[in-house]
Amino acid sequence: MIIRDHYLSSACQVASPNCDDRPDPEDVSLLVIHCISLPPEQFAGDYIDQLFCNCLDPNDHPYFQDIHQLKVSAHLLIRRDGNIRQYVPFNRRAWHAGVSKYRDRERCNDFSIGIEVEGAISVAYTDAQYRCLADVCRTLLANYPKLSSQRIAGHSDIAPGRKTDPGPFFDWCRFNELLSSSAESPAGQTTKGLP
Repeated sequence: MIIRDHYLSSACQVASPNCDDRPDPEDVSLLVIHCISLPPEQFAGDYIDQLFCNCLDPNDHPYFQDIHQLKVSAHLLIRRDGNIRQYVPFNRRAWHAGVSKYRDRERCNDFSIGIEVEGAISVAYTDAQYRCLADVCRTLLANYPKLSSQRIAGHSDIAPGRKTDPGPFFDWCRFNELLSSSAESPAGQTTKGLP
């Protein structure tokens, strides 16, 4: 897995307009894990792409009538099968965290990378998603020096009382074991590719 010019080489690129410049482009110091499914608890399809690209049709599902005008995005989406989509380059600010706070610092969008995992708070995540998420996070940690395995949070951690994702079915122990496992990342797989 390689990052070139702030894009993950293994991801399908789908450009979202919902992003802007970070206040400090060198300050990428937090990973935030979310979950998303559109419609809720339904997987596959293009609705997440449509939401992040401002072209979600409110007539396609009743749930969309309340969300189709939102201007939101994330840097990455990890699908149920482990495929990755990237909406925003890592050096730019995606609009994923909303009102948020991490270790007494507000406005987490300013300094974080948002990773959506296709799922719901009431549904278990897949093996492919855990393996992919760990690989992605290892690659990001290798390329952005202010990140660390201690600076990974759930959306619920930075917006408690407002957000509940990735939810109780997200197995943090399993994720952390995969993240630290050298067996999951053969020598040379994680490669620095930033200019």
